[in-house]
Amino acid sequence: MVIGGITPEALAFGFFTILTLGGALGVALNRNLVRGAVWLIVSLFGMAGLFVLLSAPFLAAVQVLVYIGAIGILFTFAVMLTRSMTNLRERFTNQWWISAIVAALFFLFLLLGVVVPVWGGLTPDQAPAVVGTTEQLGASFVDGNQFVLPFEVVSLLLTAAIIGAIVIARLHEEEE
Repeated sequence: MVIGGITPEALAFGFFTILTLGGALGVALNRNLVRGAVWLIVSLFGMAGLFVLLSAPFLAAVQVLVYIGAIGILFTFAVMLTRSMTNLRERFTNQWWISAIVAALFFLFLLLGVVVPVWGGLTPDQAPAVVGTTEQLGASFVDGNQFVLPFEVVSLLLTAAIIGAIVIARLHEEEE
């Protein structure tokens, strides 16, 4: 069914994209950490919807069960139990524009280095109806010709985020 040249899949893609990006903006721009955790759950729900549209029901289920059900709730309780962290006085520093430039450059790096070479030449009719099984997904993460680079980039990014969180928490302990 096509209404005005727009398919239901395109409408669903737009809806889940708005949820994902809107939730991410809510996380980044919200001052209250509890509300930020709720926006994170909204963003993760949008990602689960995008996985459904990609015919990857296993990833969508993992997204809902693990990330929304476990990690989102864990973040919410952690923020609520550490009330002293929610009294942030300063929201933006003088260096916010540097991080915005670094984030934009990193996004361009990922887009040009990973997304375009992998999916740039595909047309919609060439895309498979089902993305693959979990066994194929696991094999593609360790196969040198498939998704090793994005997998390692995400691993490095998560490690940097953990180290940054530890540094921020230690600075807070030294001030007290």
